[in-house]
Amino acid sequence: MAAALITEPTMFTPSSDDVRRFFCEIFRKHGAHEILSPLEAIALDWIVQHPEYQNTLSDVEAALARDYAVEGGQANPFLHLSMHLSIAEQVSIDQPSGIRAACSSLTQRLDSEHEAHHLIMECLGQMIWNSQRAGLPPDGAAYVECVRKR
Repeated sequence: MAAALITEPTMFTPSSDDVRRFFCEIFRKHGAHEILSPLEAIALDWIVQHPEYQNTLSDVEAALARDYAVEGGQANPFLHLSMHLSIAEQVSIDQPSGIRAACSSLTQRLDSEHEAHHLIMECLGQMIWNSQRAGLPPDGAAYVECVRKR
């Protein structure tokens, strides 16, 4: 995910600021017609599909300062884009096993990869919440089954 472009100490655990900078930098590069890495190009595809986030992505300092607490009632665009990117990566490597087929089936049924991702996000969030609540590793099989049931 975004971690691939982060310096070594935070390679696998990017901070929220690292993630925000990552997406803002992609949007800046896009506007400047600069070359993107393959990961950045995938992320840009999701940015383009969310024009409502582009004002936020155009001001990195404001993005870093903004609080997206649940109480504020506004979705966190960086979390949302990160989930799209995570799902895209999971599907590309079929990890957890079966997610590629489940996503493909849902995409075909909805006739929209974007809408399929939004439903998959609900399952992904549920899996993470269950894992944290139970203090156990994420249950990939339950996650894939949740996607299949959508």
